[in-house]
Amino acid sequence: MAALGKVLIFAGLLIALCGVGLWVLSNIGTSVPFVGRIGRLPGDIYIKRGNFTFYFPLMTSIIASIVLTIIFALLRR
Repeated sequence: MAALGKVLIFAGLLIALCGVGLWVLSNIGTSVPFVGRIGRLPGDIYIKRGNFTFYFPLMTSIIASIVLTIIFALLRR
């Protein structure tokens, strides 16, 4: 059980680190062109009607999945 706790803490810290990295990159602005496009790619669903807004980052999720699959496949070797 202790090993599982360590894995969960490590995974949580890794996710938090990724979130901080994305937050910092989003604050950089236009100095890095591709960073400003994260979350606003063609294929992301965005509907705004009146005071209702629906956003689903479909294409961003697909690209993140592909990138993570490649990274984990390389780390497994």
